[in-house]
Amino acid sequence: MGEHIVSSYDADLDDLRRKISEMGGVAEKMLVDASTALVRRDSNLAQAVIVADKRLDVLQREIEEGAVLLIARRQPLAIDLRETISAIRVSGDLERIGDLAKNIAKRVVAISDQQIGHKIVLGVQSMADLAEEQLKDVLDAYASRDVKSAHDVWERDGAIDALYNSLFRELLTYMMEDPRNISFCTHLLFCAKNVERIGDHTTNIAETIHYLATGETLTDRPKDDASNYANITAGAAA
Repeated sequence: MGEHIVSSYDADLDDLRRKISEMGGVAEKMLVDASTALVRRDSNLAQAVIVADKRLDVLQREIEEGAVLLIARRQPLAIDLRETISAIRVSGDLERIGDLAKNIAKRVVAISDQQIGHKIVLGVQSMADLAEEQLKDVLDAYASRDVKSAHDVWERDGAIDALYNSLFRELLTYMMEDPRNISFCTHLLFCAKNVERIGDHTTNIAETIHYLATGETLTDRPKDDASNYANITAGAAA
């Protein structure tokens, strides 16, 4: 992107980019730590995730305020306006990803003293691994303005949905087999739904990258809707 005559204009845009980058780093770590805490049932690590969410909230407010001031002062056009709007959109998605990771961490605290087979937790971990990969890839795509990589993330959206639907059915089976599993499996179901929603937000960011580069909006997002009942039942996960 070319430099502007007013150097402070470039400084304003660079500040937005820097804060988005910091938000991305915090959100990535929160997701990794939340899924690790779940597998290990590590309430201390889960508490650290909960605390980290405050930094994301601060950064999002700073980005929104900075973007509004930039629009008011510079009246940006074309790519500069799209970048400013995109920063607001991406910061909102990253803040929401942080909230969802925090929700997982809260569930970890709630079930940290419960005993359950390790295999069932690994299903959520598999989902989280996919979400972590998609988040990393889409943040790299945003930093480099790589539309092709953003499209790749966008097209992979259905993979996490498919895993969620499969895990939903598996958790229902565990609950029907033994009522003692109901509490733990319900928490895991909500954790899985939070991960599925994180995948949706990475796809949102991919769509924003496409908008930033082209000025156009992607439509007809790929989804795996094999279990609408699962989505409806777990809709309160957040």
